[in-house]
Amino acid sequence: MKTGLITSDTYQNHNTGEGHPEKIDRVTVVIDNFKRLDNKNLIWEKPTKFDQSFLINTHSSEYIDLVSKSFPENGLAFLDGDTVVSPGSKDATKDAVGSIITAIDGVQNKDFKNAFCAVRPPGHHAEKDKAMGFCIYNNVAVGANYLIEKYKYNKVAIIDFDVHHGNGTQGIFYNNEKVLYISTHQYPYYPGSGSEKEKGKFNNVFNIPLEAGTTAEEYLNAYEHVLKKLKEFKPEFLLFSAGFDAHIDDPLAQLRLNSEDFYQLTKRTLDVVKSFCNGNVVSILEGGYDLKALQDSTQRHVDALIEFN
Repeated sequence: MKTGLITSDTYQNHNTGEGHPEKIDRVTVVIDNFKRLDNKNLIWEKPTKFDQSFLINTHSSEYIDLVSKSFPENGLAFLDGDTVVSPGSKDATKDAVGSIITAIDGVQNKDFKNAFCAVRPPGHHAEKDKAMGFCIYNNVAVGANYLIEKYKYNKVAIIDFDVHHGNGTQGIFYNNEKVLYISTHQYPYYPGSGSEKEKGKFNNVFNIPLEAGTTAEEYLNAYEHVLKKLKEFKPEFLLFSAGFDAHIDDPLAQLRLNSEDFYQLTKRTLDVVKSFCNGNVVSILEGGYDLKALQDSTQRHVDALIEFN
């Protein structure tokens, strides 16, 4: 079976303003690269519309209402100091959420074996009732709740290898024994959360804080703890919060991975979960702010998804 690539043109309408690191080019370079590669093992899909009720499990109705009223008729508006919306952000945010739902449905229906969602805005900093750190809706959290509600999964794992801790995702699932949240991230660093002491009500949160300057070898050694935790939990479905800003060339952080390391960590993860989750894997783009590093790293991440049998 092939790998799904879920994306939409509406990401181009989410304008964050001059000089903002979370810019349109981030997804454009990724998509253009996959178009150029023309890999016959990819199935391209656009996100379908989804029922708004699937947002309510993840975000408060007050927050959803606030967001829907926040999109300006022209110019830019701020949901927080870093999180900017424009008129076109309305469709982009819906399609970012819609992408992970479309990807999950595609895997469930065996339209493709696994999937990568190339979307923006990212999601893992968005809390139940607050936008934060470029994130409006928590895409991956909506996906996990969708798996639990629609498909009745009891064990969903989220691996977040973005260089920043996914405070929003952790908070949303802190008291939920059906979701294991694992994060590798630079610490202490933005957003300030993600210490080893944060474990979740059911020991379902596992943080691996890493010092600035952590090398690829040190990172991959630490990643063995991620794999051990996965073996213990035995997830039925795996979601990646796939940020590529731990790359050595990324301007927003100080870890030292290269593009090949993202292939290695993806491959190792897929090998470990194969026996539990039957290849049920969906990945969604989070951070990554050096365009060349992002282009190369997403390519190698998807290579691992394509090769997985």
